[in-house]
Amino acid sequence: MAPSMSDIKTDVPEEGSSQTVKVQLKLREMIFSGELQAGARLTELAVVERLGVSRTPIRAALIRLEQEGLLQPWPSGGFAVRTFSESDVADAIELRGTLEGLAARVAAERGVVAAVLEQAKQCLAGIDQLLQALTLNDEAFSSYVRLNAHFHGLLGQLSGSAMLQRELERVGSLPFASPSGFVVAQANSPQARDMLVVAQDQHRQVLDAVERREGARAEAIMREHSRLAQRNLRDAVRSPETPTNPVGMRLIRPN
Repeated sequence: MAPSMSDIKTDVPEEGSSQTVKVQLKLREMIFSGELQAGARLTELAVVERLGVSRTPIRAALIRLEQEGLLQPWPSGGFAVRTFSESDVADAIELRGTLEGLAARVAAERGVVAAVLEQAKQCLAGIDQLLQALTLNDEAFSSYVRLNAHFHGLLGQLSGSAMLQRELERVGSLPFASPSGFVVAQANSPQARDMLVVAQDQHRQVLDAVERREGARAEAIMREHSRLAQRNLRDAVRSPETPTNPVGMRLIRPN
């Protein structure tokens, strides 16, 4: 049933305003760092006092964070920082893999813009250069995260579908569902570089499938690629050595 005009809130400012975005980013950082703990209640007034910002952008930022899934409504008003089961996060990763698989298949079947394909190849060349080192430091892992995110964004562009790109951006913004969501958390594990080598091979294989117009193969590779991310999730949740701050591991509870 479509909402009536009386159901539509008109007092919420545009979410793209600079002040709203700044508040949103700051609150997200506080949640993932553990400064705002799981279950903590947030009200507009409390955030005003904490950040020294007016209530209008704070209201919009809280609503946006609820839409992202990081906050949930509090029965008596305001919001609370959500916690997530391991299954919740696995489902979000699976959804991303399904959409990326569809994007890869569409790209293979419809054909791609050569310039975007070349950008994707150059992006993977940059990752290859990083992986030449036998061990990776924090700077290398940060560079990998940046290049990996860029590659996955280009994969959406290769589909040529604006709708698919929007849905990929939306699911990628879900808590812990981004392509590099658990890479940093696993950075200190003995298998960290091996994991990235496997992921990079899958990147190469999906581009090969797209170029060969092998849609089913391209889709299957990206679905399998998301399974690697799910394995990283399981390892990160269960490992006592996993750092908590980089990806907000405090918010995730094992199944």
